Formats: sequence, structure tokens, C-alpha cells
Amino acid sequence: MPDVIKTAPATEDPKTAVAEPVAVKAEKARSLWGDAWVDLRTNWYFVISSVLIVILLVMTVFPGLFTSTSPTFSDLAHHFLGKPEIGKVGSAEWLGYDGQGRSVYARVIYGARASVTVGIAVTLLVTVFGGLIGMVGGYFGGWIDALLSGFTNIFLGLPFLLGAMVVLQAFTDRTVWSVTLALAFLGWTQIARVMRGAVITIKQADYVQAARALGASTSRILFKHILPNAMAPVIVVATISLGVYISAEATLSYLGLGLADPAISWGGDISAGASQIRVAPHILLYPSIMLSITVLAFIMLGEAVRNALDPKSR
Repeated sequence: MPDVIKTAPATEDPKTAVAEPVAVKAEKARSLWGDAWVDLRTNWYFVISSVLIVILLVMTVFPGLFTSTSPTFSDLAHHFLGKPEIGKVGSAEWLGYDGQGRSVYARVIYGARASVTVGIAVTLLVTVFGGLIGMVGGYFGGWIDALLSGFTNIFLGLPFLLGAMVVLQAFTDRTVWSVTLALAFLGWTQIARVMRGAVITIKQADYVQAARALGASTSRILFKHILPNAMAPVIVVATISLGVYISAEATLSYLGLGLADPAISWGGDISAGASQIRVAPHILLYPSIMLSITVLAFIMLGEAVRNALDPKSR
């Protein structure tokens, strides 16, 4: 954009003075994502949730930075239902021991790996699959949209957790990946509906019509013009849903239908601590706190992103 030229009044006699041009650099227009980033940097929800999520990701990838104790080592002779020693921060006995003599603190740290991995993996799968279903149906319309919408409605009518329980029965080993596939099998419908609605709106835009008139291919229109502009609502839903998937994994593990030994899960530890809540409440308390903080962090991040990407909120 060319610079804007302003005239500045001279300091001499107005009758003889000649105005001198002063160059003022025009401000560069920001995109939707640029405006969103400016808004996010000043949003405390985004700052706090981002810090928590970064800590959780580091804990997931490098649990040895937080504890040197093995989460599977048990010593019933000395540590059976050992009480927390709050003064020994970061040590194996800091949060006490469970009924098998294992460090609760070590299991809380290593339990983040399974929960966060399942949440992220399910979110990626449902975003890719659901996004493609919604984009194809919304763009082509007609019988293709009717067929894909009916297919989506069938899965949407199935109870999420109950359906995941049924799907898990098909797996002999309940590992992180089997739980991920079971949750992704029924979790893609919301993303598909959101993407379909966004594509139906965007395909009527002038720049899409112009690209079609210029002879752009269908794939170029979809992935170059429509997809980047339809991702904003999808990102919001996916971010919020990530916390929901982590909670769903913990629920399945709590019911004994999710991750099984030797996998370490917050839901499994909560289930084990429920039977001893009267004599050793710390076994259930600390995994529950970590699970709540994790789910809350992703929900807060999703809320912050939604407010930043929604023009009506600004």
C-alpha cells in the first residue's frame, strides 16, 4: 500500500510559508488470525491454560525430569498405604503410597503420558476424518451431502461412552491405541457437522465463485480457498473436545474397560483408590486433581480461542 502524504503547517508566516510533505507509513491490515493472536496475548485464560498445557506436555514426554522413582516399583513391607509427607516435595513419598506400595507421585507424573496421548491422538483422528466428511458433504451438496449427513446422524445417535465400551470389547489388549480408536470411532460427528456448516457458508463467498469462474480445480478450491477459512470453528471445537476425550479415557479406565496394566492411567488409579477412600483418601485425591486440572486447561484454551476467533465477541 503506498504511503499516505500529509501536509504539515509551516512555522513561518502563513502567507509566505510552504507546506512540507510528511510521509506517514500506512498501518498494515491484519488477518483474522493476526487479530486473534493479538487478542490471545492479552487473555489470561489463554496465558494460564498455555502454561499448564506446556507443563503437561513436558511431563508427558520427559517424566524423568519430575521424578526418578519408578511408577511400577512396589514395596509392601515398608510403603503399604503410606501417608503423604508434604514436606518432602518431589520425593517418592511426597504424595504417599498406594495399596501396592507404589509412589502416588510417580504414578501421577507417568499417568499424564497415557491420558494426554489418548486425548491428542483422538483429536487428530476425529479432526481429519470428520473434517473431510463435513467438507465433502458441504461443498458438493445434493445426494452426496444427504448420504454423508445420514451416515453422520447414525453415529451421532449412538451413546458416546456406551459405544466406546462396545467397541473396546473387540480388542484383546486394551492399550493406548485401542482406546484411541474406540473413542475416535464415535467422536468425529461433531467436527463433521461444524465443518459442513462452515463450508456451506464459505462456498458462497465471492472469492470462491471467482476461483471457480477462473477454472480452478475442485481440489484447489477445497484446500486452497475453503479449508483455511473453515478451520477456525473446527479448531475451537477440537480444542475443547480434547479435554472431553481425556475425561472419557479416564472414565473408561475407572470402569475397568479402558487401559489395563501395565499401562498407567489416572482413571485406573482413581478406581483403585475408590475402594480405600476411608483409610487412604490420598490415593484417589491426587490423580483426581491432576485429571481435573488437565481437562480444565484444555477447556480454558478452547474458550480463549473461541472468543478470539469470534468477531462478535470483540
